[in-house]
Amino acid sequence: MKLCIFCSASQQIDPDFFSMARELAVWAASQGHSIVFGGHDAGLMHTVSQAASEAGAQVIGVVPRAIEQQGRLSPYLDVHIPTDDLTDRKQLMVCHSDAFIVLPGGIGTLDELFTVAAAATLDYHHKPIVLYNMKGFWNSLIACLDDLGQRGFMRSDWHSYIKTAATLSEVTAILQAV
Repeated sequence: MKLCIFCSASQQIDPDFFSMARELAVWAASQGHSIVFGGHDAGLMHTVSQAASEAGAQVIGVVPRAIEQQGRLSPYLDVHIPTDDLTDRKQLMVCHSDAFIVLPGGIGTLDELFTVAAAATLDYHHKPIVLYNMKGFWNSLIACLDDLGQRGFMRSDWHSYIKTAATLSEVTAILQAV
């Protein structure tokens, strides 16, 4: 499979997230999966691309021109897909991926998650979306989504199109059930 990894480009985060991201990337490579990601050379994005590449996985970077202009392109890309902007980036990531795994991140990661989740609710795709809740990072988002559902702001149960996982074994179980 081509696994799209949405995650942070920040360096100022819990060191355990780097270890867990590395573990995910090495597992993906060991299973023969490719990695699709945003092509940045920092934070969890860098960790995922480096670990996947070093473990033998194909690494596909879908990179907005702004990241390239800043000189922040990952050195671990086997395939480089340049884009004009973030909207193109997300569309191409959806097209080039079989599943999505959402690691800790900020506004950009949330944007990516909600883009693919909204598309799933409208049947634009039926690809698995896994919210990897490392060390409870996404607990407040999960509570918010549950609250939105309880208040009637969702047409269907969000758990039907976004699966949550707290461990790598839970991530792998979700992906293997596909």
